[in-house]
Amino acid sequence: MLSVMEALLDVMDPESDAAARPATGAVALLDALVACGVEVIFGYPGGAVLPLYDALHGEPRLRHVLVRHEQAAVHAAEGYARSTGRLGVVFVTSGPGMTNTVTGLLDAMCDSVPVLCIAGQVVTPLIGTGAFQECDGVGIARPVTKWSCRLEDPDAVAGTVRRAAADALGGRPGPVLLEFPKDVQLAPVRLHTRQAEAAHGPGAAPAVLPLEQLRAAAALISGARRPVFYGGGGLVNSGLAACDAFTRLVRRTGAPCTLTLMGLGALPASDPAFLGMLGMHGTAEANLAMHYADVIVCVGARFDDRVTGDLARFSPNARKIHLDIDPSSINRLVQVDVPLIGDCAALLAGLERAMDEGPAGPADLTAWWASIERWKAQNCLHFEAQTDVILPQHLMRTLDGMVAGRDAIISTDVGQHQMWCAQYLAFERPNRWLTSGGAGTMGYGLPAALGAQVAHPDHLVVCVSGDASVQMNIQELSTAVQHRLPVKLILSNNGYMGMVRQWQELNHGSRYSHSYTAALPDFVAVAKAYGWGARRVTDPTDLPGALRECLDSDGPFFLDVAVAELSNCFPMIAAGAAHNRIMRDATTYYDAEL
Repeated sequence: MLSVMEALLDVMDPESDAAARPATGAVALLDALVACGVEVIFGYPGGAVLPLYDALHGEPRLRHVLVRHEQAAVHAAEGYARSTGRLGVVFVTSGPGMTNTVTGLLDAMCDSVPVLCIAGQVVTPLIGTGAFQECDGVGIARPVTKWSCRLEDPDAVAGTVRRAAADALGGRPGPVLLEFPKDVQLAPVRLHTRQAEAAHGPGAAPAVLPLEQLRAAAALISGARRPVFYGGGGLVNSGLAACDAFTRLVRRTGAPCTLTLMGLGALPASDPAFLGMLGMHGTAEANLAMHYADVIVCVGARFDDRVTGDLARFSPNARKIHLDIDPSSINRLVQVDVPLIGDCAALLAGLERAMDEGPAGPADLTAWWASIERWKAQNCLHFEAQTDVILPQHLMRTLDGMVAGRDAIISTDVGQHQMWCAQYLAFERPNRWLTSGGAGTMGYGLPAALGAQVAHPDHLVVCVSGDASVQMNIQELSTAVQHRLPVKLILSNNGYMGMVRQWQELNHGSRYSHSYTAALPDFVAVAKAYGWGARRVTDPTDLPGALRECLDSDGPFFLDVAVAELSNCFPMIAAGAAHNRIMRDATTYYDAEL
């Protein structure tokens, strides 16, 4: 006689389940995802998506990661996608299940992350009647996705999934939503095949490179006396080939290079040409170099407001070359001299060839680097470690030393801790830095780290968060335990919504209106209740040992670090304001003749 467990295992046998499944819309969708190369799904079930989950039961080709909130499902899919370059996939139900994904979809849209969200919907006859858990998912998602549509024909499911995956990954990547009514999930598919061709379309046509524009760009770079390379998240999205080509061009020209928040890692931080991050919280040398440049080569970035500051005074004397896959990003904010539209990898390879064919260069950059070295000497990120309190800068620098050489993946939430991480952590490779840039989403960090850990089970994955941000999706501590994901969470705990408080000090007369997060929980007790290892540290002398315990633990570990309450994240400066805001107080002024 079979034991209860043996009987249960027999019922759950993947092969018997898969063989017995009828060909339905739900089955067709799963087969199409597999044929598109999908291996992992992040999701949360509900009534309107149960046929899809029933088809998923016993499906040996797909791993499902059950999260605790639909917003977290999208952020986890983002972490998976950003750390791999692959498509992140999400399953949710209708109504609140779908609406809970909107923040994540916005985040993916802003940061160009390829996510495919499959949202259940009530049966087709009830759409528009105000049925239980019904909403217009397609309409709601339209402003925060590249494309959204409803699956209405079960025979068209595979083709629509193929288009959705291609749309999410193609061009400037981003999120796509497919609404899947329950009756279409259950409907039989007349012409269904389990073969890969059901989900593969024709390959993309080879890009036609704009040769004249590439030659013009090469000539500008070769003749520049004060060039700067400026890279963004598009470089990382384009892949390792793009980052390698970018690095070769920087080294070939001998020019300085700066990266945006989303571009960190595209050029190794240890490269002598790297000036650090630019923008509002960037280094003085990066912003001043951008301000005084005569040629700027922008690759995969979009001149956003956190980088430019005052547009009227942004890099006023620079000729600008802009490489971007999104035509709408060209000349949107900053008028450029040489636009190059296409994939970064192809364009950078073409630019290398154009420079091989063009005049010898670049010009002598000795005077330019001498000026940059004087700006570096200001040491704008310098701090003095304290003996009685842990400074957040000290925390980040100590963490950086401990993860060096371990190929760690770092995620963050949003706020001061995010900027301190960007300033003090050195990223040597792309796809190792996961953060919310365009949307600035508190609650991103923990689920993104979980998604990255799913994709990279053997890597050290660390989430750095703040005491306000971490509570946005703290329930995902449970997801880590259920799925045995050994993520490390390091909390920079100052008892405030730190960036909000900082802005209130600078712009609102230090009136701390609702930015003090009173009644914080005992984070160690909370983490242990979820099954995490946990510790709190308050003494600077204990910090190295506590970090070592956290990073070397076998399972998930939550380290609550009490940091100085009123530390601020400086410099708060962008390139367009560099002359007035930095040079006003600089001890060494820029050479007038340049």
